[in-house]
Amino acid sequence: MLTVHVVLFDGFDLLDAIAPYEVFCVAAMKTDKKLNVQFVTAEGARLVSSGTNGVKLEAVGKLDPELADMIVVPGASGDVDGDGPDSVPMILSRASQTELAELIREALDREDCIVATVCGGSLVLAMAGMLEGRPAVTHHQGMGLLEATGAIPISARVVEDGNLITGGAVTSGLDVALYMLERELGPQIAHSVEQLFDYERRGTVWRAQGLTPTHFTHSDTQRENQTSTDIPPVDDQQLFTMGNQHTHLHDDAARFDGQWDTTIATPVGKLQVKLAIAINNGVIQGTATQGDETVSFIDPMLHSNKLVWLLPITKPMRLNLKFEVAVHGDVMSGTAKAGVLPASKLTGKRIG
Repeated sequence: MLTVHVVLFDGFDLLDAIAPYEVFCVAAMKTDKKLNVQFVTAEGARLVSSGTNGVKLEAVGKLDPELADMIVVPGASGDVDGDGPDSVPMILSRASQTELAELIREALDREDCIVATVCGGSLVLAMAGMLEGRPAVTHHQGMGLLEATGAIPISARVVEDGNLITGGAVTSGLDVALYMLERELGPQIAHSVEQLFDYERRGTVWRAQGLTPTHFTHSDTQRENQTSTDIPPVDDQQLFTMGNQHTHLHDDAARFDGQWDTTIATPVGKLQVKLAIAINNGVIQGTATQGDETVSFIDPMLHSNKLVWLLPITKPMRLNLKFEVAVHGDVMSGTAKAGVLPASKLTGKRIG
């Protein structure tokens, strides 16, 4: 008997959860009850409010990563604009900070347990740091955020990476569940369910197997064909101009040099971050310290009058943030942004 746990959390999307649940229930009827399908939560049996008008479903037990053979994590339903507590990113973020994250992590460590996600469900895992370096998909509006967590976004209906299967937008829950049936019980059972639903699974399941496509762009061809003889000589006047530009850039960068005490107003609360920025031989370097964690800037550079850099953070969720800040005297202002999440305002003052 295969045990399937469909996970619920406050604010979940109804179709994300119900579509796979019904697929597995029909498969159970067609296989003499060889599947046991349950709604579960990380906390145990309870009524769970969806994000769609608060419609409630009853979870009959607690997610058990040792018992479950297949686990499905749905996405969220809520406001698609803004950064309020009822917005989809915030609902997913809250879910990623519950016991659910640790239970899913334990399940992924089991090679014989399949963890599947539908729509924004992959972001729950990604925000908890479970998808770094792994190919995955989510709703098209969340692909930037998925990439910001360190995952490898793949524009496919369904993506498979070992025991991880991720689905795209809301209706992909049907495709995810049907593919899981084919993988575990064979194509005849999956086809029989398709016939009953009058639905054919959509798209090719992406896997890191076989030949990889070759991509050529016009700019790539130009670079490949360029030789040293294509580079025009630089005269003395150009060298003088380039030297003045370098001095100007150095002066602009020097304004950022120092220790900074900053506050980032994120949708999930204010973060206190200390920045240390230094200019060494014309090279910009920096670190950010939050609590006991210090992380180095990635690719810091000047853009107009702003300093821009990337920064991987782990609190309150795992994200790669893009910072853009300006300095006026001893005051710093700017933004920090990740994917589709709204930009968070940064303010700070020089302390050294």
